[in-house]
Amino acid sequence: MARQKGHIKYVGTLGEVRHFKIKGNEGYFAGLKGGPTAEQVKTAPGFIRTRENMSEFTACANAGKSVRIGLASLMKQMSDSQLTGRLTAIMKKINIEDGSEARGQRAVLISQQPQYLKGLDFNRNISFNGVFNAPSTLTGTIDRNESTFSVPEFNPISNMSIPSGATHFRIINALSVVSDTIFNPTTGAYEPAEPTLNEVSNIAYSDYTPVNAVTPLIEVTAALPGAPTMTTNVAVLGSIGIEFYQIVGSNYYLFNAGNALKIQEIF
Repeated sequence: MARQKGHIKYVGTLGEVRHFKIKGNEGYFAGLKGGPTAEQVKTAPGFIRTRENMSEFTACANAGKSVRIGLASLMKQMSDSQLTGRLTAIMKKINIEDGSEARGQRAVLISQQPQYLKGLDFNRNISFNGVFNAPSTLTGTIDRNESTFSVPEFNPISNMSIPSGATHFRIINALSVVSDTIFNPTTGAYEPAEPTLNEVSNIAYSDYTPVNAVTPLIEVTAALPGAPTMTTNVAVLGSIGIEFYQIVGSNYYLFNAGNALKIQEIF
């Protein structure tokens, strides 16, 4: 593979040479055009393993997407740029645990392998436990459609890493449902085992609370809309988080830094 050092910067194919960028590397690169056609990848016997991998990768990507959609209103301020890839990688670990199906049809059984998601920080650069370390409990009901995040009285200055300039914070309790993803031999595609439950969520917040005073007991309850009946084919993610604000006049402005969210429990 050649590396282009001149002043002409472009991507694409010129004759038999294609020019491209490589993520994480400076400059532009060039290589001979070639490789299998799309039709070969789809139909040729020699690419059966490739097709299996592509099928399962799509299932894992969709399962990860369901996690993000269920918590969509929090993703902008709580996630890092690598979250999509990290979730897909986690779903792949879950996918290969399924020994009941052939390659290319293995399910993503989150309900059976919840340990891979438990403890996930949505921003790998900001650990929730590093920001908030006050004693707390997250408790779900037996029906798995409601949870309560309880934080006894604590001192924010001692138990939180507070961004400079923040005057208030809010505690978050987020409950979201992710269905197992299974292969449908009739359609030849992956789909949620419980489509009506998949991505159902509720995000509850505490009141705006000052950072410079001892905080009384906080209890935040999140209940899924309509109190749906959970099945064995879904995992209910119990995520906890914290957001920081600055008050100006009577308005609270969300900070861009210091906010954190993690999957604390899976019910």
